[in-house]
Amino acid sequence: MKIIFADTFYWIALLSPRDTWHHRVIEWSQSNPHVSLVMTDGIVDEIFAHFSKQGDIMRGKAVELYHSILDDPSIQLISYHQELRKLGIELYASRLDKGYSLTDCISMMVMKQMGIYEILTHDKHFTQEGLTILF
Repeated sequence: MKIIFADTFYWIALLSPRDTWHHRVIEWSQSNPHVSLVMTDGIVDEIFAHFSKQGDIMRGKAVELYHSILDDPSIQLISYHQELRKLGIELYASRLDKGYSLTDCISMMVMKQMGIYEILTHDKHFTQEGLTILF
């Protein structure tokens, strides 16, 4: 089964009908049912932060999304541990000229460790590290 990293962009677009990318993300998701997704705790944090300002309905949908992620065997949620955070901070420190967030750096390190080269995002930062963005 093909493994692809799912960035915050993907989950927000998937959940939010008003998102510019919503229809394209839905199309991609329906066209790729046999793909395994990987994400990190930091992405969960970013999803909840994004929807915290969207009112109680979208906040509730974010909670439902989280539970569906946990229940889906084709989605692997990587929890942060001290070594992973350290690797992310080291990448962040080595790329001070970039606009990378710490979450992005940790995602990049997870992708490197797992041999994943494709990411469900529109964030051009990932291309600067030789990764393929799918939107």
